[in-house]
Amino acid sequence: MTSVKAPVPIATGRAEQPEKRLLWLLGPAFVASIAYVDPGNVAANLTAGADYGYLLVWVLVVANVMAVIVQYLSAKLGLVTGKSLPELLGERMPRVGRLLYWGQAELVAAATDLAEVIGGAIALQILFDLPLLLGGAIVGVISMLILGIQNRNGQRPFEFVVMALLAIITVGFMAGLVVSPVSWSETAAGLVPRFEGSRTVLLAASMLGATVMPHAIYLHSALSRDRHGVSKEPARIRRLLTATRWDVGFALVIAGSVNVAMLLLAAASLPGVAGTDTIGGAHAAIESALGPVVGVIFGIGLLASGLASTSVGCYAGATIMKGLLHVRISLLARRAVTLIPALIILAVGFDPTLALVLSQVFLSIGIPFALVPLVWFTSRKDLMGQFVNHLPMRLAAVAVTAAIVVLNVLLVYLTVTGQQ
Repeated sequence: MTSVKAPVPIATGRAEQPEKRLLWLLGPAFVASIAYVDPGNVAANLTAGADYGYLLVWVLVVANVMAVIVQYLSAKLGLVTGKSLPELLGERMPRVGRLLYWGQAELVAAATDLAEVIGGAIALQILFDLPLLLGGAIVGVISMLILGIQNRNGQRPFEFVVMALLAIITVGFMAGLVVSPVSWSETAAGLVPRFEGSRTVLLAASMLGATVMPHAIYLHSALSRDRHGVSKEPARIRRLLTATRWDVGFALVIAGSVNVAMLLLAAASLPGVAGTDTIGGAHAAIESALGPVVGVIFGIGLLASGLASTSVGCYAGATIMKGLLHVRISLLARRAVTLIPALIILAVGFDPTLALVLSQVFLSIGIPFALVPLVWFTSRKDLMGQFVNHLPMRLAAVAVTAAIVVLNVLLVYLTVTGQQ
């Protein structure tokens, strides 16, 4: 199969450099963490807070703990083996298996991109009253510019751009807490795991089960490897793993805080308000309750979320294709192609909220295909050597995998059967 080279090759064999400052090693996890604050998370968190107050705060806390474990293992796999998760899978599969596996992974990446473009289009409609189709096209063009930074200048400048967008997302979704009458005693009570009826189980499954995104798992292994290069020196690998733990911890604490902030904002200001099951409706309710300034800041945060997450999703799709099909195409060419389905959906007038829900179902189906091999590979001594998962981490990883897979199966079942 013919390989089409990207403008800037991925640096998998760069010379090792004894970095002295731990801070300079941070970055890859912040790119991966964008998956945890994408537009698909916004409606679920706001709905949970508006309908059930502080009841499901614990779900987001548990989800974040799970995400820390999963993303660390993904980064660890790339650093220790020098290969991404898709590459390791591609090496161990026959051609037919690789094609089938790539097919499901590509659907997952496409579903992710669909949700992000639609979310960005909704943000532009909120901020500037633009038609959804025009908004989707603008999101596509801006994401091409963001990806162009990676194509021209490499990964580090791309990380800085994504981190800047993450900062905007954080301010956009947390600003409302300043003027919201949050009850911190009820927030503390919400840390106790409990449900109130079958609908809270469904909502918790959608919040927790869909938190860990398959494309972030595939991508993080490549991001860490490409950022730090391939090393055979155990001392340097240990240093990089230490930096990775800080990287993942910082990034996901920020992402988790943003998600909790959205729920608290809704719990404090939108209890019982109708229409918060859509992003547009939630924004209208926030603007009505907290004023136009907070509404605009929220819209800006949503726009940054759509732009950052669709760029990262496109990057993940290219990583999947390279690893499983051994084909590398320009990120900009891929962006142009993957934008088409989202624009078609917006053009035909398909319900954007329903499109977001269906995209989450696709993501749920793809979770086991990414998570199970990740845990398997990082627990194999012949592959990881002295950095193989120790027993406590192995047990934690298996427990997290089982919980996420079960919750995603539950989410798909309840969605398909229409149970509330």
